[in-house]
Amino acid sequence: MFRKSYSMELAGRTLTVDVGRVAAQANGAVMMHYGDTVVLSTATASDKPRDGIDFFPLSVEYQEKMYAVGKIPGGFNKREGKNTENATLTCRVIDRPMRPLFPKDYRNDVTLENLVLCVDQDASPELTAMLGSAIAVSISDIPFAGPIAATQVGLVNGEFVFNPTAEQRAASDLALTVASTREKVIMIEAGAKEVKDEVMVDAIYAAHDLNQKIIAFIDTIVAEQGKPKHDYQKFIIPEELWDDMKAAFTPEQMEEAVFTDDKKVRDENMRAVKDMLAQRWEGNEEWLRLLEEAVYQYQKKTVRKMILKDHKRPDGRRLDQIRPLAAEVDLFPRTHGSAMFTRGQTQICSVTTLAPLSEAQRLDGLDLAATGKRYMHHYNFPSYSVGETRPSRGPGRREIGHGALAERALVPVLPSTEDFPYAIRVVSETFESNGSTSMASTCASCMSLMAAGVPIKKMVGGISIGLVTGDTDADHVLLTDIQGLEDFFGDMDFKVTGTHDGITAIQMDIKIHGLTREIVAGAIVRAHEARIFIMDGVMKNAIAEPRKELSPYAPKIETIMIDPQKIGDVVGKQGKVINRIIEETGVKIDIEDDGSVSVCGTDPAMMAKAIQIIKNIVTDPEPGMVYTGKVVRIMNFGAFVELAPNKDGLVHISKMRKERVNKVEDVVNIGDEVTVKVIEIDRMGRINLTMKDI
Repeated sequence: MFRKSYSMELAGRTLTVDVGRVAAQANGAVMMHYGDTVVLSTATASDKPRDGIDFFPLSVEYQEKMYAVGKIPGGFNKREGKNTENATLTCRVIDRPMRPLFPKDYRNDVTLENLVLCVDQDASPELTAMLGSAIAVSISDIPFAGPIAATQVGLVNGEFVFNPTAEQRAASDLALTVASTREKVIMIEAGAKEVKDEVMVDAIYAAHDLNQKIIAFIDTIVAEQGKPKHDYQKFIIPEELWDDMKAAFTPEQMEEAVFTDDKKVRDENMRAVKDMLAQRWEGNEEWLRLLEEAVYQYQKKTVRKMILKDHKRPDGRRLDQIRPLAAEVDLFPRTHGSAMFTRGQTQICSVTTLAPLSEAQRLDGLDLAATGKRYMHHYNFPSYSVGETRPSRGPGRREIGHGALAERALVPVLPSTEDFPYAIRVVSETFESNGSTSMASTCASCMSLMAAGVPIKKMVGGISIGLVTGDTDADHVLLTDIQGLEDFFGDMDFKVTGTHDGITAIQMDIKIHGLTREIVAGAIVRAHEARIFIMDGVMKNAIAEPRKELSPYAPKIETIMIDPQKIGDVVGKQGKVINRIIEETGVKIDIEDDGSVSVCGTDPAMMAKAIQIIKNIVTDPEPGMVYTGKVVRIMNFGAFVELAPNKDGLVHISKMRKERVNKVEDVVNIGDEVTVKVIEIDRMGRINLTMKDI
């Protein structure tokens, strides 16, 4: 490998790949430049396979360094900590198209690392890292059936925009990322504002066409810089083992053991098979070491054959049939909104919490435009949901990814902050799992939002479409609503969410080397039919539209506008005025630079009081205006009444009652609340009040 730079023009910017410049001890390394974005991508592999595993140990890392955008990390520890949510999601989107292209029996540890060194807001570092990882592996000696390429697509004013700039992303109705091999699409990730099915398919294959130009560019680099791929220890099940296993447990018996709609029964059947084979192979250490993998492969071949050849699913459903559905709302009396969605043995409970906008999440990352978000969706997957036991260690990449997918699905239908000035958090708890909990989370969360009274624009549903392929592209079967077994043994998990009118999110995972246009278009059509069935047939029966009123336990928010020049009067020196209002009324107050003041509380009377105090502060008194104020000082000649913080007026003793008053204390004392009317503002700005002429 020698040092050289390679460049191509890509969507209006120059993509440059530096090879041999840095990180020479990695198996493969490239310094990627796209616009002014710079990412170092490396690929390394261990010399030997990891002992005692039956999977490919691939790790993908994406490190965001704040110096890349000229920032110092916030908080007390001025050092980058754990990955941001965006970094975690980027790791997943790099992993998904790369993993299927490594040999299935490769057991060497492989790590793909991406270090973001500089960020141009118009050139996505995530996309740059995807391309960098693909090139780093392709020029390395690590076995890999690549390369791949990736393109982002926006939809601005009805036109596709490739690798959109920051301004274009803000105006776009689509945020689509497509990864491709030379022949097929291998990964799709999308968020959309109700984009039509046919437009989505066109966007995917417009990106696929551009990816072919990038792959041709990568091929020139590999031709000059690529290392020969190294040999590796293969993990293949011996033919003798296969024959003995089938003799002990026939394919007909395996079909009977696998084909049931009860996951627990199927798992128990497989445990019995493993116990029987373990006894049969006692003393044969090599075969016992391969026992788990052999049973897994036997089960997989059986399921795939029955689905592909006989169109028979493990639970007896038709290919396009959805499992039994159930939906309900208002599970808990004091939460702001709750709903549960059940599809077969998958069950999700989603709970909505409303709060003032001041409680929206603050973001500290490389996207300078993204400083916060008011809608947060969190997803949890406890071990009991699949009948296992393990300690909870907090959300992993899978949980973060599923939560982000459900969040992306629902954001397009949320009301604006002007129409609904709340921060919104939805938490999806997985009660039971047997396939596609993220799509169940979307359905449950949509109903939970409506139950909480969030005025979403339209109902959103979601479904996952599976795939089993044969020897040719034409030999395939699509499966609606895949369960866990079909996900494990199938070739695709194609998740699609949307309204009646269009798609709001897509996430596609596959285990094969790509999909044809026919399969992609067919999956999108099948998903459209399924989500309409779910929304109209089940979700609407539980709750048809958003509630008109919020829960009595949810905070209420009233918003008023004031002169921005008077914000300082409301806040007061060192916040004394606003803190006094909060202490006196028990509300929360948020003030924006444009003069928008939001008052949040659960007691309408206290909210009204706080609003009146604020109005009194910002409104200049005029003769005839009536106030309710507190007596703060008494003199021989009258009493001073506080109309608003730092704004007092005098009620002369002669203006207290219609009859004569001999002593001020005969009428009022300090602390009394009285109703007064402004009768005069003298040339010195002093406010004179009356109590008797109201």
